[in-house]
Amino acid sequence: MFDAFSADELTAIRLSLKVAAVAALASLPLGVLVGWLLARTRFPGKALLDALVHLPLVLPPVVMGYALLVTLGTQGAVGAFLKEHLGLVFAFRWTGAALACAVMGFPLMVRAIRLSLEATDRRLEQAASTLGAGPWRVFFTVTLPLAWPGLVAGCVLAFAKALGEFGATITFVSNIPGETQTLSSAIYGLMQVPGGEAGIWRLAAVAVAISLAALLFSEWLVRRHPTRHGEDG
Repeated sequence: MFDAFSADELTAIRLSLKVAAVAALASLPLGVLVGWLLARTRFPGKALLDALVHLPLVLPPVVMGYALLVTLGTQGAVGAFLKEHLGLVFAFRWTGAALACAVMGFPLMVRAIRLSLEATDRRLEQAASTLGAGPWRVFFTVTLPLAWPGLVAGCVLAFAKALGEFGATITFVSNIPGETQTLSSAIYGLMQVPGGEAGIWRLAAVAVAISLAALLFSEWLVRRHPTRHGEDG
């Protein structure tokens, strides 16, 4: 089945899966924290934080990519510090593609988690506290399991966004075959080549298949979870 794909196409598929998975999973802890802050707390500047979180949704992706390049590039203030002191380089690396995808998908993840936390029955948390459970135990044994559908939805949305991200990644990490060329940038590259329609259709079909598989997998995870409403037994 994979004989129809070129070596560069297979590399782009593998890299896209790696970038999307890393972007979704690495941003999950921060997504849970920010979602909980927006759903459960009141503090000065909450509206500003909410606006900043959702900023990538309204700004052109190229603008976000350029902001990442200026900030985290090897000549940027943060990027130069990371390179000199920690040896970390994000610009024009696959890790930079994962970072750009995480930034672009973060608002979708936070929104899904926030809505799920707001919909949970807080009386169950209060009951657990009354029985002697501490705040951290309540959070990990009651709150997070109740918000499980939102966590799954947030991860899938972030994964799907990362899989299709183009503007921010190509601006921040360029389109380097074998290093930063993902499905979207590979399709874009084939569009510039006469006779590349067959490759475009192959990669587009793969993108559709991966997205459908992610959605079906997320539905399976939610249905299997014991805290799903009406299925506790």
